[in-house]
Amino acid sequence: MGVIIIREMVGTSPRSWSDAARQAVATASNTVRNIRSIEVVKSTAQVRDGEISEYHVELKIAFEYEDG
Repeated sequence: MGVIIIREMVGTSPRSWSDAARQAVATASNTVRNIRSIEVVKSTAQVRDGEISEYHVELKIAFEYEDG
């Protein structure tokens, strides 16, 4: 393994925290190759009318650097 780059992002979902993490990875994988792992740093949610309306996860995504 070479150099690993870590970037932070937030994923959201109306369904669950795990789905929010999946959405973040799916979005990142559109432009980033070699994603190796994620770390969920923080989980939060929006509440509307006494119920959770949106789940948020703050992630660190680690991917391997590809030398051009």
